[in-house]
Amino acid sequence: MAKIYVVGLGPGGVDQMTKKAYDILNKCDVIAGYQVYVNLIMDDFPGKEFLSTGMRKEVDRCKMALDAAVSGKTVAVISSGDAGVYGMAGVMCQVAADHSDIDIDVIPGITAACSGAAVLGAPIISDFCLISLSDLLTPWEKIEKRLDYASKADFCICIYNPSSVKRRDYLQKACDIMLKNQNGNIPAGIVRNIGREGETFEITTLQELCDKQVDMFSTVIIGNTQTEVINGRIVTPRGYRLR
Repeated sequence: MAKIYVVGLGPGGVDQMTKKAYDILNKCDVIAGYQVYVNLIMDDFPGKEFLSTGMRKEVDRCKMALDAAVSGKTVAVISSGDAGVYGMAGVMCQVAADHSDIDIDVIPGITAACSGAAVLGAPIISDFCLISLSDLLTPWEKIEKRLDYASKADFCICIYNPSSVKRRDYLQKACDIMLKNQNGNIPAGIVRNIGREGETFEITTLQELCDKQVDMFSTVIIGNTQTEVINGRIVTPRGYRLR
């Protein structure tokens, strides 16, 4: 049976990739992905055939991968982070829906929520949720509702895709929604370029977050009412009795 692997790369280069992901990419004939992510790993997998496209061409990439698999090649479709978290696993399964002869094998990776949280300390060690501010595939009205309900429920919230050229004020809009339900002093953190060259992080508050500059390579984490800053780390207690 022909096979397509959908591989989560983790946050950056091969040093933060799982061994299974590395081994699978090493044995594949073809690696397909968004050009930015292909560039991250191309030098580490010489001799492979790379298929790449730009942003918003996810379906095209999956069709290219499917054609390669049908021709008899072993194919990997790559995602940054985890392929099943805002990644390529779902769309690849959908594109191959009429090909029961193609086996889809999803290989997990470290998603930005986990790798970003590790940089900041332990902000999502209790109940948390992930919300993307990208409205390309999800209506903004639905995103607003999710932000409202999650902050009312006192979840720690990890925000993906907080800003772009066309969505410069979306993080501010998100903060305004959360501030209706949460205290502005709740700790928050921004991690930029997680696991890549130029990685930086910043600890701030929900109120101050309104005025911060972020981009598509930033991950934002907002704590809950129990979250605190301990020795420069954001920590959300789980409720252990320490004494």
